[in-house]
Amino acid sequence: MRLADFVCFEAIIAELKAAERDGVITELIAQLDKAGRLGKGKREEITKAVIERENEASTGMGKGIAIPHVKHPAVKNMVAAIGKSTRGVDFFALDKQSVYSIILLVSPADEPDEHLHAMESIFRHLQSQRFRKFLRQSLTAEQIKELIIEADENPNL
Repeated sequence: MRLADFVCFEAIIAELKAAERDGVITELIAQLDKAGRLGKGKREEITKAVIERENEASTGMGKGIAIPHVKHPAVKNMVAAIGKSTRGVDFFALDKQSVYSIILLVSPADEPDEHLHAMESIFRHLQSQRFRKFLRQSLTAEQIKELIIEADENPNL
């Protein structure tokens, strides 16, 4: 599965305003809602679900990356938002370091296999030190979009 299959390019935030975990989640979900990719009037419900999921176990995987995610009945199609923070956010990551790149994934509750495929795709790209470096160095939403497209075309990035 390609990242471009589910990343919402209208929900890329090159510099997050929020400085803490729950604010980052809220900001990314608001951007997905603004792009019309969530169930109508479900933004707060989905935000709450992602934060509850995050409270169960941090999705800060280390190396400056977090992947908050949830399966939710309010969404019909899997969708992801991407946000970056140059100052870093405490996501209670496994390595206890700040997070600079966040990929938030929301999937339909009735499609666990698709959710798993999307998570595998995200992890595969984030395993690459080069991809993480280029993502962190991207200054605009357009640069992040170009990186996503290039990474899909060149898995060795």
